[in-house]
Amino acid sequence: MSTAARPLRKILIANRGEIALRVIRACRARGLAAVSIYSDADRAALHVHAADEAYRVGAAAPADSYLNIAAIVDAARRCGADAVHPGYGFLSENPAFAEACAQAGLTFIGPPAAALALCGDKSRTRRAVLAAGVPVLSGTDLLSDADAMKAAKNLTFPVLIKAAGGGGGKGIHLVERPSDLIGALLLARGEARTAFGDERIYLEQWLDRPRHVEVQIIADARGAVVHLGERECSIQRRHQKLIEESPAPALAPDLRKAIGKAALTAARAVGYRNAGTVEFLVSGRAFYFLEINARLQVEHPVTEWVTGLDLVALQFGVAAGEPLPFRQGDVQSRGHAIECRISAEDVDHEFLPWVGRIGEVVLPGGPGIRVDAALAPGMEITRFYDPLLAKVIAWGSTRDEAIARLGTALRETVVTGVRTTIPFHLWTLAHPGFRSGDYHTRFVEMEWAAHSRPPHASSGRWLAALAAAALEAREGRRPPLLPPQDAGAWGRAARQEGLA
Repeated sequence: MSTAARPLRKILIANRGEIALRVIRACRARGLAAVSIYSDADRAALHVHAADEAYRVGAAAPADSYLNIAAIVDAARRCGADAVHPGYGFLSENPAFAEACAQAGLTFIGPPAAALALCGDKSRTRRAVLAAGVPVLSGTDLLSDADAMKAAKNLTFPVLIKAAGGGGGKGIHLVERPSDLIGALLLARGEARTAFGDERIYLEQWLDRPRHVEVQIIADARGAVVHLGERECSIQRRHQKLIEESPAPALAPDLRKAIGKAALTAARAVGYRNAGTVEFLVSGRAFYFLEINARLQVEHPVTEWVTGLDLVALQFGVAAGEPLPFRQGDVQSRGHAIECRISAEDVDHEFLPWVGRIGEVVLPGGPGIRVDAALAPGMEITRFYDPLLAKVIAWGSTRDEAIARLGTALRETVVTGVRTTIPFHLWTLAHPGFRSGDYHTRFVEMEWAAHSRPPHASSGRWLAALAAAALEAREGRRPPLLPPQDAGAWGRAARQEGLA
């Protein structure tokens, strides 16, 4: 493994939205040129205007643009980029993309392709970390349907069917009784084939009400691996995280230390490099390895708040061949941070994604408040991309202070034109179970459904509103109303692409 330093000067961000803006800001702080890519749906998006240059990579559908490896690598070549930052989602954990960047002489700001391939195969990762002494849940290797039936007899139901190539909470099916296994296997394989192009599955023991705790790691090319503390991610719905906080509440100091040590062991077992997250399920005093997310996480700001470190800047340094500028003993956690993901979803109707045009936008501020967003009045929310609009993060010297600040920030936040998840977040922050810090991954499933619905939840009115929003989105397209921008390099790139 080469450790030679390779200075970075220009970085292409292979992503969109708030994470693209986050990486652009990190480029500015380090004196690097930033290049955006965009689809036809994003031609007037904020991340396009914020960059020094911008290049079209295809039509609105992700497969034609943000998942189009050839088009993205070609854009990086045309602009003269040294490196590519994948953000999260899209191609961020795709080993073929990392390899394509390497073949084109581009530095991939993330793990090497071999580590991505290993971490992307959940069954192989389980075997690797288990061999290194990290506890894992009872389960199986990859199975045929016939073998799955036999193996299930040695597990206690309920069990989970997991896709070997899954991630991000996808490709997971709960099977409560043996008689449901055959049908669930067919469903799971079909979903895995569609989502990941890989229908291989394995079985894993199910825990009823665990906590989901993840550890942020960073590793350089010289073999140094450091963890930056843990995050609690148990407020989730259908394995999709909604609220994250650091440090994890109600976690005993000795258990916190053991989980951190296990995360470092797991990272070394797979030959990890750059930033990533090792995820665990915690049940009582026991904890079990879940997976490695081989990328920067959506929730990285909470770790940045409590450690005072810039994770994206650290990614740049590691990718450039620099050693980590600190050791494990240098990492200190201060105060408490909590993040709420604000998405365009109707929380009173199964968190249904909402499309439409953004009207008014008022984002919060004040002591201890950070907002990572790519919102502007007139911006159109389409069906093509994840409905995440913004992340509101609060820091406080104590958890109670962080909760109070976050509640105030959410009440100050105004986003009209689409429904958002803000009501859910305010409800959660006020709930005694959340405030106690003693909650689990089934909290939303068990508590949210029981709370009283507001008057607007009438199904007839809601369906009419949905139809109106869909019609407006289809027929009333117009460019978002954005602040004036200096032409500069963007103007030149736009003219080159025929947009000006």
